[in-house]
Amino acid sequence: MDADFTIELGSDDPVLDFPWTDPSGRLVYVDLKERPDRISEVEETKERPELAEFLRSVNTARSPFESAKCDLWMTTEIAPEEEIFGAAYKWASYVDIVFSDTVDRFSFQRHEEFAKRLIALLRRAPEISSSAECCVRRCFFGADGGVQEGLYFTVYVNGYGEDEGSARKSWVIGLKLVENAMGQLGVDEAPEADSCEGGRGPSTP
Repeated sequence: MDADFTIELGSDDPVLDFPWTDPSGRLVYVDLKERPDRISEVEETKERPELAEFLRSVNTARSPFESAKCDLWMTTEIAPEEEIFGAAYKWASYVDIVFSDTVDRFSFQRHEEFAKRLIALLRRAPEISSSAECCVRRCFFGADGGVQEGLYFTVYVNGYGEDEGSARKSWVIGLKLVENAMGQLGVDEAPEADSCEGGRGPSTP
């Protein structure tokens, strides 16, 4: 599996507000860590059970992570670096993920180490027509006392194929590989996360 990670902390790089709000009111942030039963409210999962399964895995009680935002789409736009797959179609998705631990959220070292470990694990997967990228970016966490700048991950998964069906199949396989890798690393890190002072802390409104 083609996999890589990037550190994107520049002034022009994407950032996340957590929890986020949609000015149009069309979309809403759903706290799936506290309320996994609300997953049906995440629009992107309604016709894509594989994405719903991924989000459930990320947000389990024993997971050190929680999801913030996601999206998926199909496109025929293939970037030059993706031409190695010889594909005409691409299924793509991203999930924004934060550490649940309120100490880890502000640790660059924790984010960089996890991104490196995740990508190293994914690179050991069989060669398939899918790719993954883990981006470490800035996140602004809302709190009663104001807003604090921390970090988050954006995890991209792409599947490629000669038609829409084969591209979707490659995306499903790639997403499952990332889900399994994150689950394995999450279990490995759980004792350390449990021992950190602060824990998850109260939910933000």
